[in-house]
Amino acid sequence: MKYDELIAQVRQTATTFETNEQAESATRTVLTELGKRLGNNEASDLAAQLPPELKDILTDNSDNSGTVDDLDDFLRRVAEHKKAGTTPEEALDHAAAVFSTWAQFVSAGELDDLKSQLPASFSQLLRAD
Repeated sequence: MKYDELIAQVRQTATTFETNEQAESATRTVLTELGKRLGNNEASDLAAQLPPELKDILTDNSDNSGTVDDLDDFLRRVAEHKKAGTTPEEALDHAAAVFSTWAQFVSAGELDDLKSQLPASFSQLLRAD
């Protein structure tokens, strides 16, 4: 999958993006926060299946401890990272667009590994539209 294709798909999937730049910003934010949630090995495994432009964003923010949070905390961090005024509902839309887009392109095994490291509440982000 090419970077521009992924960003265009994220834009089409979300309900709130007017530009590719907004989709790109959301993608980078979601991957930054996801990286904090994953251990080094899982972040590297997932990054290996993403376009080169996104690999470092995911792995540079990972550590072996991983941030432990639920979906609400994750979405709050995404909203805070995005900008003042981003609601948790908008953060959910952004995160779901990013997750569901790359979930279509990574291997089933990688998705299973990712799901095993996330709370069950994250499953709504991994829907395939």
